[in-house]
Amino acid sequence: MKTKQRNDAVIGMTAWEAGGENTLSQLETLPGNIVHPATFAFPIRFLRVEGANFRTVVLEPSRAVLGNMIAAVRRLQTEGVRAITTSCGFSAIWQRELADAVDIPVFTSSLLQVPMVKRMLRDDQVVGVITADKQSLTPQHLSAVGIDDLSILRVADVADTPQFAAVRDDPEAILDPAAFVREIVEVAETLRRENPNVGAFVLECTDLPPASRAIRDKTHLPVFDIVTLVNFVHQAVG
Repeated sequence: MKTKQRNDAVIGMTAWEAGGENTLSQLETLPGNIVHPATFAFPIRFLRVEGANFRTVVLEPSRAVLGNMIAAVRRLQTEGVRAITTSCGFSAIWQRELADAVDIPVFTSSLLQVPMVKRMLRDDQVVGVITADKQSLTPQHLSAVGIDDLSILRVADVADTPQFAAVRDDPEAILDPAAFVREIVEVAETLRRENPNVGAFVLECTDLPPASRAIRDKTHLPVFDIVTLVNFVHQAVG
């Protein structure tokens, strides 16, 4: 999918390389996805990063890809954006390096909202985090975005849900959007059922916001994601 570029964009975004293996490009067709042009009511300036994909960002964070991302955020700054985000929440592991590379705010992941969300809840409540791959979400990722107390979290992932797994493993797989949303909602419901003290959700994965409204409707809990964070920052810098 091509993304529109606008010179008046105040938010820039580093995005995974397009097409090919390990890019989950089918999910980009869903409104609400971080790179879908209809997701935001304002322009986003996208910049694809060579080598960035599920393997090099999520499974095996690559220092070479980090170098490419640093070059990308510097280029976006020279093109006039006022804040920069990324198309994958696992970029959280590089929050400090990317923020230090430019003179404008960089917010790599929706997980940056977790400390704020926790402060909104009762002391005995926790934040439910839904991630793409629970095994790959390390304490290093969490610490980089200000989450040092892991007891405030309950984490579930979508790694084994049929629709997500299909597009992750096969670039030619046909996505069923309605089934994808149903499966993500089921993950949220299960997490809440197993942890009744979950007081809000934060969706780490930038492919999950198409399910945010359905999760809110089903669980009656607040749902924060990369879209809520981008909208928040846009208000601050726009």
